[in-house]
Amino acid sequence: MAELQDTRIRPERTYLVGVQTDTVSKTEAESLLDELGGLAKTLGLEVVGRSLVRVRERNPALFLGSGKADEIVAAAKASEADSILFDHQLSPAQQRNWEKLADLKAYDRSELIIRIFAARAHTREAALQVELAQLDYSLPRLAHSYEALSRQRGGRYGTKGSGEQKLELDRREIERRIHEIKEELKDVGRSRDVQRRRRERIAIPRAAIVGYTNAGKSSLLNAFTRASVLAEDKLFATLDPTTRRIALGSGGTLLLTDTVGFVRNLPHKLVEAFKATLEEAAAADLIVQVVDASDPEVDRHMATTDSVLREIGAGETPRILVLNKVDLITDEHFLVGWQARHGEAVPVSAKTGEGLPRLLELIEEHLRSDEALLELRVPDSDYAMVALLHREATVLEEGHDGEATLLRCRVPTRLVSGFEKYRT
Repeated sequence: MAELQDTRIRPERTYLVGVQTDTVSKTEAESLLDELGGLAKTLGLEVVGRSLVRVRERNPALFLGSGKADEIVAAAKASEADSILFDHQLSPAQQRNWEKLADLKAYDRSELIIRIFAARAHTREAALQVELAQLDYSLPRLAHSYEALSRQRGGRYGTKGSGEQKLELDRREIERRIHEIKEELKDVGRSRDVQRRRRERIAIPRAAIVGYTNAGKSSLLNAFTRASVLAEDKLFATLDPTTRRIALGSGGTLLLTDTVGFVRNLPHKLVEAFKATLEEAAAADLIVQVVDASDPEVDRHMATTDSVLREIGAGETPRILVLNKVDLITDEHFLVGWQARHGEAVPVSAKTGEGLPRLLELIEEHLRSDEALLELRVPDSDYAMVALLHREATVLEEGHDGEATLLRCRVPTRLVSGFEKYRT
């Protein structure tokens, strides 16, 4: 009887390399290496081993010393790895040298994150942004792809070999495609601006949920709105911003947006590419910053989020700090100590619903603090303005004098100017 063979495709097996330097402590390097493992698993890679290397003097060829490089290659091969994954960014030459030395694929955190984004981009805008980041990343690495061809002889004396010709043609094609994508993204940006201006004319208050990747932002949006936003226990489960309308207890409404998660050492090209996605946070009236209470690196993650918010111009936007996943905390002393340092934080669990009513109350209080008490007389010919007040303001009293509607209401300050002519 013939022996049955497993025909399933084996996942890529990767060996992780973390780097400790004078500016990166051992504790932080270990934390980043753990995060790199999480990123690898998000892409479906199997982590078969890891090394943390102390680098004192950087080797231009390999970044590490040759002796340590040989040790890593030996460990990776002993683990039957298909690739070596570095937490430190590799230059094109260093990547090429590692692949020659190990005869294995070699890449870094930047390329890994780009691959994750490529696998998870669903909308046209996200797909374009990822393609742009991929092309920008690959352009300086093109020479590596044509090394064999570049050694071929072809053409007359003084002309370029076939490898050099192919390289130049491909470089031109990539540069042409980069220009195309940037133009397409401008069109998408103009469309988003139109949508944003339409929302601003309606003047519905907006809040953006931001935070470190896997902090539970999508789960929080789902808990508030019952939206079917992808919420997985993986890094970068959400790439495309999702906006949902929620009803407030006071009778008003709120637009709540889930945004892409932040991460330490995010490749600069991806920060630039996803600036458009983060514009939703920059334009929000209120930021709901979510942190994972169960993650020991919660304070570092907060610092990363704060840095990105400042970079996109949202550093001064009013903010509510949300401590999510409190249902996973087993150490009560941690929670007490954390809240002592961040007393303004709201402990919640998007999974169990704990703390969500209080969070919604705080959101409403924030929005009400930005309101003015007005007494208005709106003529029947402008009754659409009364409908707007019922939708976006808090109507305390309402009557009619035969020709106009009389109202006493709390109106968001951004709407006040539009009602000046009706004030009594």
